[in-house]
Amino acid sequence: MITPGEPPAIAARNLCGMVNGLAQQIADHLRERALTLGLTAPQATALREMTGPVTMRELSERMGCEPSNATFVIDKLEKLGLVERHAHPSDRRAKHLVLTAEGAATRERLLKLLAQDTPLAALSPEQQRVLYGILKQALASS
Repeated sequence: MITPGEPPAIAARNLCGMVNGLAQQIADHLRERALTLGLTAPQATALREMTGPVTMRELSERMGCEPSNATFVIDKLEKLGLVERHAHPSDRRAKHLVLTAEGAATRERLLKLLAQDTPLAALSPEQQRVLYGILKQALASS
């Protein structure tokens, strides 16, 4: 808990602990929901982040990992028939990652599962918007 007059280092430690705790709950939630679809957490993360055709670099940035790790994940999703690599329309060195019909259906099921019993469910939509704004501001300053 952060209390008035608390030393800044202690307040920062407490706040970081809470943010880490929430991040762990969100990661656990994702992992549990991914398992119900026969996916790993990184595979579920990749599907969640594929809002349209993306390059491997774009996907790795969205996933918060190195491109080589995203490549490994996409290789597995491709073998499962969920993702295809297509020629990039303007960069012959890059490939566009595109969901197959089965991949799009799996992504839709995943998104529905992730919306159920989320660690953020205790917050109202307004509180979630406020938290989003605060976190966005904190991330932008670093």
